[in-house]
Amino acid sequence: MPTLPWTVPNTPPQDADVHVFASRFETRTLWGALRFLAGTPGVWRQVSRAPGAYGATLKAAPFKRTFWTLSAWESPAALKAFARSGTHAPTARGLGTQMRDAKFATWTVRADELPLSWPEALRRL
Repeated sequence: MPTLPWTVPNTPPQDADVHVFASRFETRTLWGALRFLAGTPGVWRQVSRAPGAYGATLKAAPFKRTFWTLSAWESPAALKAFARSGTHAPTARGLGTQMRDAKFATWTVRADELPLSWPEALRRL
């Protein structure tokens, strides 16, 4: 699966501070990676309509059982609301036993720094 392009659900105000969230997930097995891939379209649709989402992208290396997400949000609360609702919540819970490792990073950027860069996200992870 190629990298999903940066998607902009909502345009941030020009002078806004933006909450950035990056993640790296590694599944225990190839079956876990396939389950992660199977859940991706539903979660991707959810993020494309999520209130407070300013952008998102995903990198996948399924044969290496590794996935990265990078997203920009109006606030930590907007990210939390997304993560605890819709398709994301049950998908994430269902994958919990499949995960070997997970890493997360958060930081703040100005709205004019969007879209975010993968090299910066990977460095922070």
